[in-house]
Amino acid sequence: MSKPLIDFDEVLRQRAPRLPRFVKGWLRRITHVDEMNAFYETHKGIYDFDFARIYLDEGLHCDASAEGLDNIPATDRPLLFVSNHPLGGLDGIILSLLLGERRQYRLRVIVTDFLMLIRPLAGIFVPVNKIGSQSREYAKRQAELWESDMDVLTFPAGACSRLQWQRGKGLVIRDLEWKNSFIRHAVKTQRDVVPVYFDGRNSRFFYRLAFWRKLLGIKANIEMLYLVDEMYGARNRHFRVRVGKAIPYTVFDKSRTPDEWAAWVKEQVYELHSLTNTQ
Repeated sequence: MSKPLIDFDEVLRQRAPRLPRFVKGWLRRITHVDEMNAFYETHKGIYDFDFARIYLDEGLHCDASAEGLDNIPATDRPLLFVSNHPLGGLDGIILSLLLGERRQYRLRVIVTDFLMLIRPLAGIFVPVNKIGSQSREYAKRQAELWESDMDVLTFPAGACSRLQWQRGKGLVIRDLEWKNSFIRHAVKTQRDVVPVYFDGRNSRFFYRLAFWRKLLGIKANIEMLYLVDEMYGARNRHFRVRVGKAIPYTVFDKSRTPDEWAAWVKEQVYELHSLTNTQ
């Protein structure tokens, strides 16, 4: 018998060996392991961008339209794409395909390590640890990526969007604070930054769970367990993406701190949201 895409029992043995049987059953259901393994079994030998395409078309029946693709510079120099992160997984797959096609597939996406379980996409993804300290292997792969001539897509929030209170607007679905590391990488590797807005949202259940988890002071990111379930809940949906004009890396000078520049770029991305909604 061939090895499954995701060996669920082995993953649990490595990461959570003492879970009760009923919890394992619940996790198996919300992570859609059996469904993903069945899809993989019928699409063996397909990898990276080809797998992303067929997984979106046949596995999830999702598609996306993009505005502003002409804003992506036609240059041989590597670029840095930065995007909001509304979905927590599916948006990364969709953007990898949209942007990768435009850039002759010279693109890698920085993702949370649990997405590396989807082995056919491992050639596109470069992982970071979401739980625990950063491993040497992951740190090495990221260092090699930044030194390469590959374009990079990153989600500076480091987590998917949450329901938040915004002055003058009330409760909105928006990214958490953007980390400034992409600013430092842009300057160091001389990559122009291309802002991208992804128009999408998860279920009300997801946002309510995240809201109450935080309100009750529970530190464990329980809602993250539902991200695969959210991905499958997005079947048959159409998403909209808008790409903004590239920001030269030379813009990020000493007039602002890296944190201030990161916040400024984040606002540029959300201004693209306003443009998308008016067209």
